[in-house]
Amino acid sequence: MPAAAKKPRARKKSPAKKKSTAPPKRPTQPAVSVDDREVQRMVLASDKRYYRIGEVSELTHVKAHVLRYWESEFRWMAPPKSRSKQRLYRKRDIELVLVLKRLLWEERYTIAGARQRIQELGVDGAVAMLSEPPMRSDSKRPMPFGVVIDELRDELISVRSVLQESA
Repeated sequence: MPAAAKKPRARKKSPAKKKSTAPPKRPTQPAVSVDDREVQRMVLASDKRYYRIGEVSELTHVKAHVLRYWESEFRWMAPPKSRSKQRLYRKRDIELVLVLKRLLWEERYTIAGARQRIQELGVDGAVAMLSEPPMRSDSKRPMPFGVVIDELRDELISVRSVLQESA
């Protein structure tokens, strides 16, 4: 009698996967938005001498890969590294990160423009810039969008109050 041929096992079909209709997840903003000046005050008040890149990323709301990229573009921003090759940011480095963040993200400078602006001001002048409010409308450079919205809102509120008083 010939050997019985084994029948291949039938595979169970997996249920069809439903396509998600939910929108893709967006990166979440921190629950509490902290002003850069407040971050600067917190860092200066702290007793810590060195901060790791993750801590700097959380404090400044700048992702770690962006900080590493800025280090490659701005040579004066390279923090020293520990024996285990971890970047150790000092308080001064964090202040410079805040300056770069403001120049690049709020005042909309290019990398080359930010480099030139910091050279014009000097590092100390650039850090002192953090205590100043963002650019005003009398400046030749464009204002950050948030500042424009705030100014327009204030102007509309004042016009509304004048119109209500005259009616």
